[in-house]
Amino acid sequence: MGRQFLLKIFSVLLFAGSLAAQESIDALVERGGELFHADIGCWVCHSETGEGLVGPSLHFGPTPADIFDQLESNPIMGVIVSEMDPSDADLVAIAMYIRTLADLPLDADLPGQWLSALAAVKANQADQLEFAKTPRDLQVEAIETFASVQETWTRRSKEGSLTSHYQTQVITTFDPGEPKFQPQPGKTYFYENVGTTSSPSVLFDGYAPPESNQVVVGDAETKEVIASYMLPVNLRAVVHTSLMSPDGRYVYIIGARPGGDIDTTTNLSTSATLLKVDALTLQPIKQIAIGGRLHHGQVFRDYVMIDYFARDPDGLAIALLDPETDQIVSGVRDVDLGGYVYTAWTDRDYEYIYALMEPAGYARGRSTGMSAAVSMYQGRLMAMRPFWVAKIDPDTWTVLQEYPIPGYRPNWLIVDAAKEYMYIVNSMSNASKIDIETGEVVWTNGTGIGPYGASLNADESELWVADKGEAAHHLGRTITIIDTELGHAVETLYGPYKTDHVLLSPNGKEMWATSNGEGRIYVYDVETKELLTKIEMPGNGDAHGLIWVHYDENGESRTVRDQGNFHGGINPAGGAILDY
Repeated sequence: MGRQFLLKIFSVLLFAGSLAAQESIDALVERGGELFHADIGCWVCHSETGEGLVGPSLHFGPTPADIFDQLESNPIMGVIVSEMDPSDADLVAIAMYIRTLADLPLDADLPGQWLSALAAVKANQADQLEFAKTPRDLQVEAIETFASVQETWTRRSKEGSLTSHYQTQVITTFDPGEPKFQPQPGKTYFYENVGTTSSPSVLFDGYAPPESNQVVVGDAETKEVIASYMLPVNLRAVVHTSLMSPDGRYVYIIGARPGGDIDTTTNLSTSATLLKVDALTLQPIKQIAIGGRLHHGQVFRDYVMIDYFARDPDGLAIALLDPETDQIVSGVRDVDLGGYVYTAWTDRDYEYIYALMEPAGYARGRSTGMSAAVSMYQGRLMAMRPFWVAKIDPDTWTVLQEYPIPGYRPNWLIVDAAKEYMYIVNSMSNASKIDIETGEVVWTNGTGIGPYGASLNADESELWVADKGEAAHHLGRTITIIDTELGHAVETLYGPYKTDHVLLSPNGKEMWATSNGEGRIYVYDVETKELLTKIEMPGNGDAHGLIWVHYDENGESRTVRDQGNFHGGINPAGGAILDY
């Protein structure tokens, strides 16, 4: 049904008044239904019944002027403008159809009244005034769209194999002591590395943080802490991850500086050591110099993959450590990648490594990205150079592809089970879905303030994002849940203060969120979104990352989940879960 026909109908309705035929109203409703239910139509955000989905309910009966106002002012409506480009006649038809969904009366006088009101709204629109543009304005206009970044992208990394090595050194060995608990066959346990920097302001008057770091283990089913061990104070450093060997026998946690000095502040610009801890005694057995300060880590094939905060002059940006020999088998340096690595991730088959890259120059060394993000939040910077993702072949450490990303300072990346898309979270409060093959940005949308960790639910229909307040100096305490198909937030949950990491558990039914601020783990039901329990860390030490270790019927252990991915045959997206 064309627009000319609709205009003829309006003529009848306008001039015939009460004599307007019912079939003319029916024709309007029919046309409105076609537009509402078009492939890119109103139903996508407001549901087929108009009751609301990611957009609000329409059952109040919006007028054409209401719809026009949204088309003009709401960026989310941009796709409707570009794909449908509704005329005044279309807006009247849509408004009439919506009234049928809301069971509101269809008065024959409405179309004429609506057209008059719509004309008045358009007549009152302010003229587009012209203002002088400075040379600076013109420079900004040339680069202000992400499309311009994509069109002018120039490879940052060097070509060919970028393999580098670092010779680790065992500084000290320790007596592991006696087991703190006895794992039971068929049981699953969670491990947590706990630091000393929880926020006293969100706990209680007189709160004093623990004197040193701790390794904590608990029952994944009952959510109860079973045992913990506080490291000697002289081994203390600032914790940022929980890391386990593939066989579940060793925990890794950051240790003091190579010279023996402990960290008394949150200074991350100096090197530190790696402590290898017995998973049963929870006590260290080795202190290893690894060429920098541990940031994040995860199981990768038969190794553990680590990335760094500070690096030694000959240190690496990403490295693969063999837990059997305690040697780095290979890795890559920042200078060969053309920027600083913030952190690194992999897909579930360990086929590729995805490094989140930062442009150099906003601060000394590795702190460049955080300094830039803080400056953006505080208004000292108006824009930053592009950040990007480097896709790396881990066998040759060759960069296969680079993906410029929309937004600033990526800090978390998830590859879906089919390895078609990656989801990226930015400190500057947005998240994106990117096609891995083409680099196309499927969607980008806002999160809560300063997001950090993220996780997909079991069927990968939702992306849960931890709104930590990263770089904003903000005590974030929400979790944003985003529809992965549409890219819109569908729910916001209250969470712990400074929610750092959020991870789907191996049973596929729970989402666990760690708190840097409170020193607790919050556990949510993925389906109902209800908070199931809070797990108190000993002394409310700040929690970072999570690991689940399963013991089979023969008592053999294996790591089945860490902050990087699922392991050991566990894959909730494919139905492979641990139903504890």
